[in-house]
Amino acid sequence: MKLSVGLKVANSLSLTPQLQQAIRLLQLSSLELEQEVQLQLETNPLLEKVEDDNFAESLEQIQNEQLKNEQQSSKDLTNELNADHLPNDLPVDTDWDDVYTHQSTAMEMPDFEEREDNRFGHVSLKQHVLEQVNLLNFTPVDRLIAHCIVDALDDKGFLEADLEEIQTSVQQLLEQMDYDEEVELDEVVVVLKHIQRLEPTGVGARGLVECLFIQVEQLPNDTEYRREALILLKHYELLIANDLNRLLKQSGLKQDQLKPTVELLKTLKAYPGLEFEDKEQDYQIPDVVVSKKNDTWHVQLNPDILPKLRVNSFYANMIRRADPSDDNQYLRNQMLEAKNFIKSVDERHKTLLKVASCIVEHQREFLEVGAEGMKPMVLRDVADEVELHESTVSRVTTNKYLLTPRGLFELKYFFSSHVGTTTGGEASSTAIRAKIKKLISEENPRKPLSDNSLANILKEDGIDVARRTVAKYRESLHIPSSSDRKVLI
Repeated sequence: MKLSVGLKVANSLSLTPQLQQAIRLLQLSSLELEQEVQLQLETNPLLEKVEDDNFAESLEQIQNEQLKNEQQSSKDLTNELNADHLPNDLPVDTDWDDVYTHQSTAMEMPDFEEREDNRFGHVSLKQHVLEQVNLLNFTPVDRLIAHCIVDALDDKGFLEADLEEIQTSVQQLLEQMDYDEEVELDEVVVVLKHIQRLEPTGVGARGLVECLFIQVEQLPNDTEYRREALILLKHYELLIANDLNRLLKQSGLKQDQLKPTVELLKTLKAYPGLEFEDKEQDYQIPDVVVSKKNDTWHVQLNPDILPKLRVNSFYANMIRRADPSDDNQYLRNQMLEAKNFIKSVDERHKTLLKVASCIVEHQREFLEVGAEGMKPMVLRDVADEVELHESTVSRVTTNKYLLTPRGLFELKYFFSSHVGTTTGGEASSTAIRAKIKKLISEENPRKPLSDNSLANILKEDGIDVARRTVAKYRESLHIPSSSDRKVLI
């Protein structure tokens, strides 16, 4: 084999650190980007955040006015003291009324009274029930049983554990405390009955039916249809199955009594523990805002989350071109990193605005009429139009939110598969779901539409979709089948 030396020219793509940083910033959410900017500001002295100039100017203006007022007051005081005669009232720093307040009587309250901050945080369901348990005249053993019962409550307020398990737990705790006493199952039942009558009524129930039964029992005796509601709950299996004939026969109720009785049950709390949930909302900050002005849709980035960065001019002027020292080299590297970071952030915003504008252009009908006007669109459609790779579009649309007059949506929401139409066109799966939801909301509850009927109605509108597809879309919307939606009362 003969060895030889030659030259070969080839093109190759190298993933530089700057390109890696740009790709990473591209897929960050607004909150993650804010954290990244803060990290860079703390580690790079050459990078600084642009402060609000208007605030600095207003602060300087206020300081100048204060200085001018002080000079004017000092000048007026000097002129009065140098006068030939002294006035009756010389200027003083404070007034009598500033020190002493006038009150007609000793019992009169001042205009402002300092009060202790009585605000309190969120109280959980278990804390609320235990506060009431401590007020009951329980023995130490009964109190221990009550604590074990409360500890076994779920978020809905129902009792998850069996009574035998609670009995065993209480017995083990008593043995650990060297308390020689046997706990009977009847004792656990009695304590549970007491807890179920606490506020909220029905807490500690072992199911929905028992919870409703307890609440009906707590209603005043003169409550209309109270007796009928108790009878109806004893035959809840027939009520759930919509077996109206057997329900009337076994319960002994009349048909005209069923509807008001069911209405009474609807006023009760199905899950008493839900009102104690900590309802802190997870708010999303929009990255792009869409608004309509003069029949034209305008797309712009959210100015509140755009970081305003620049290179620190003080440290940048300290860099010397011919200085080979370590300090000068450090400043050079930091300035290069600061410029690259600012450029990467700027490219991220430009790419995001370009992709969002393309999505809005495709989904104009959605902005006009709602989800029924959604057009089928995939990543490739946007990538080809904005001349980017599909992976880049995927990174841009991940964890980014678009604020529209119809609400806040993730950019991924506007991408959906398509279904063929009878005219040869395409319909978005999101639009089909919206049509199915609308048809079901307008149906007769006594004669609900089946999946086959929904498919035929959609076919009349030009959407060729099979019954199985309709069933899949209906299940994705968490809508029960037609037999479960049927209402006889």
